Amino acid sequence: MRVVIVTESFPPDVNGVAHCAVQTARHLVRRGHEPLVIAPAVPAAMQEAPAGPDGLSIDPCPVVRVPSIPLPGYPQVRVALPSRRLAASLAAHRADVVHLASPFVLGIRGMAAAAKLRIPAVAVYQTDLGGYARTYVGAGEAAAWRRIRSVHKAADRTLAPSSAAVRDLVGHGVPRVQLWPRGVDTERFRPDLRDHELRSSLAPGGELLVGYIGRLAPEKHVDLLAAAGEIPGVRLVVVGDGPSEPGLRTALPGTTHFLGRRTGDELARIFASLDMFVHTGPYETFCQTVQEAMASGVPVVAPAAGGPLDLVDHGRTGLLVAPRDAGAVRDAVRSLVADPALRAEYGKAGRTAVEGRTWEAVGDRLLRHYAEVIAARTAVAA
Repeated sequence: MRVVIVTESFPPDVNGVAHCAVQTARHLVRRGHEPLVIAPAVPAAMQEAPAGPDGLSIDPCPVVRVPSIPLPGYPQVRVALPSRRLAASLAAHRADVVHLASPFVLGIRGMAAAAKLRIPAVAVYQTDLGGYARTYVGAGEAAAWRRIRSVHKAADRTLAPSSAAVRDLVGHGVPRVQLWPRGVDTERFRPDLRDHELRSSLAPGGELLVGYIGRLAPEKHVDLLAAAGEIPGVRLVVVGDGPSEPGLRTALPGTTHFLGRRTGDELARIFASLDMFVHTGPYETFCQTVQEAMASGVPVVAPAAGGPLDLVDHGRTGLLVAPRDAGAVRDAVRSLVADPALRAEYGKAGRTAVEGRTWEAVGDRLLRHYAEVIAARTAVAA
């Protein structure tokens, strides 16, 4: 099968869209298929950086880079510019199916090119653009959904990562929506990587490590951790980078450790060394870091909204709290701080819950979606 993956982000970018796109490309190669990735160009210094221990800077297949510019105020995000390279590459690859990863700018152009060439397309919904519109401009949610509908209605099938995302899409008039969750690398993220030397360096007084791992951006609401960080015996650990970092260094307790961007085996070691993982973002369509914490045997606190509703079994693998409620986050953390046995129980149950959610299993489900879309388009043509 010849597949063109048109993605708004791809490694060396570090985010959910890039991670899912590269895992998809890798799986296609492993299964003997022929993927081609089309993605925004990144600065030369990033593109030529040596591979990290996770190998994410090594492309698993041919990658066509389309000219791009940094998003104003958020340079870590690249926006693709109009280019004939996309349509030419799509046609030259003789694709059987086009995979649109979180389509918004480049993906819309990819959808138009696929339609012109009469190639079936699968659109993967991954970003709550309506929530982002509320966060960044305080308006524009309706316009964001109009844009989402326009591209997803044109696709042969839309794949949503969680039950909440399915409901949102259907409720906003998007047709042909099916569930396709995300995998997790249970060999990389595992409990036995707990590093006592790392823990001693981060919590020399024996404090419990409460961590957030992800982008530091307004929609993540990481400042909700401030009250939890004031609990006696707690030390906050923040991993990631983004435009909110300067403000968070002021908002969070002075004892907070900001470790910057970490990836691969180093990231897995940090996950496993936490005593609990807290995610504060209310707009997650899935929330991959929750799965990685669970695979690491770490209990989770997350908002009762979006993707975490599918991932966290409240009272068994972690705790779900009211979204955007700093007091609820503090109380959940406090309850786990006070109960070591419960932390261990949640961590063990979380690991068990994700052991079957491998990228191989999820990737094979995606291949079935491709095959069904291609077969339906062939039947219509016949």
